[in-house]
Amino acid sequence: MSHPADWYPDPGGRHQVRYWDGARWTDYVTDNGVQTLDPLPPVPPQPVHSDDGLDGIDRALTVGNEGSAQLINEQLHGQGYRGVGLHGKVEGGGGTIFDEPILVVNQKAKLLELNNQYSVFDQHGRQIAAVNQVGQSGAKKAARLLTNLDQFMTHTLQAVDASGTPMMTITRPAKLIKSTIIVADGQGREIGKIIQENAIGKINFSLVANGQLLGSIRAQNWRAWNFQIVDHQGVEIAKITKTWEGLAKTVFTTADNYVVQIAHRAPEPLNTLIVASALSVDTALKQDSRGLG
Repeated sequence: MSHPADWYPDPGGRHQVRYWDGARWTDYVTDNGVQTLDPLPPVPPQPVHSDDGLDGIDRALTVGNEGSAQLINEQLHGQGYRGVGLHGKVEGGGGTIFDEPILVVNQKAKLLELNNQYSVFDQHGRQIAAVNQVGQSGAKKAARLLTNLDQFMTHTLQAVDASGTPMMTITRPAKLIKSTIIVADGQGREIGKIIQENAIGKINFSLVANGQLLGSIRAQNWRAWNFQIVDHQGVEIAKITKTWEGLAKTVFTTADNYVVQIAHRAPEPLNTLIVASALSVDTALKQDSRGLG
């Protein structure tokens, strides 16, 4: 038995809701109470069995391969929105998210996003971490599916290494306008906070630990697609660049892909806060809408 037939948010993003007939998306759409017909371009969802519940929908409507060698190469060496134009390899790196000079963060793209997931690669295309949203109840997933209240909810991400060992937990408590991100280590001990400073214009965040300002994150444009990370003296130590995820993902999903370039390895806890910023830039820092801080 497939997921119940009903009206759900249009996975193509062109209308308010689209009718799911229990096995596939139909051409029936509704905007402000007016029903029309509009075929969904072909990125076909697969049938979902009822024992999978909402998680089953989340898995079945996954689009593409966020870890393909071609995508990672384009992100690193392509130009413009496709990539950061990296020339050659950057020296250094010990194989973890805390000491690699280049991190490629790719979100798993889904037509219906109920649980955010990211894969983290080094500059050689090796996956060195996975980031998963944790602690969501069935009711919360249903609210994400059926409403636009996602931006006001608490979001928690857990980063694990290749062996599945927790390395970091990133929590953005429920908010109304500005976000505060709480960064903890693998054992849940607080390391510091990422605090949003403004809600209008180019979004800036402060990196704080034990009440001390260690650095800042500065959006490079009003849409907050790219970020510069500086220390407390204003010296750039890292940057986060959004890369183009491909036409299908751009049209049908809210997935975002980023390349993180760390020019200077900062002392702790600033180093961990920089990495946390990179891993949370999508869900934690700009969950409220695609491309806005």
